[in-house]
Amino acid sequence: MRLIPVALAALIGFSYISVPTAAVAAEDPLIASICDYVKANDKNRLRKKLKESRVKLRQIYSSISCDGASLLRTAYSVNADDAGEFVAKRLSVNELSVAEADGVTIFAWAEANGHGASPITAAVKERLGAAAGGEEE
Repeated sequence: MRLIPVALAALIGFSYISVPTAAVAAEDPLIASICDYVKANDKNRLRKKLKESRVKLRQIYSSISCDGASLLRTAYSVNADDAGEFVAKRLSVNELSVAEADGVTIFAWAEANGHGASPITAAVKERLGAAAGGEEE
């Protein structure tokens, strides 16, 4: 007799647990807004949206996909330097050092695709270099 209520409670409990997946812009309005603001190079609206949503970019960056690309690669592709610098400065060194879906880090990808002189690349390099400099001291 007790087995049925316990099993039902367990089923209800497990139904609330979800496995995090990559959020695609078409599925989530917050992600869609973030992608749109990056594509429009609107750093101020991006900052405001993140603040209103009480979300830190470094917590959700790895799950954001804008048209199949990461947020920084999207910024590179549309020459959104201001928004791209903002994103790069908000990410942890670990996020910037991790290989993306194609197995290449954002810095290596930028250098290989002719974005080496971009202000976004400078911000990424500065974040990566500051971490390396901090470890040596």
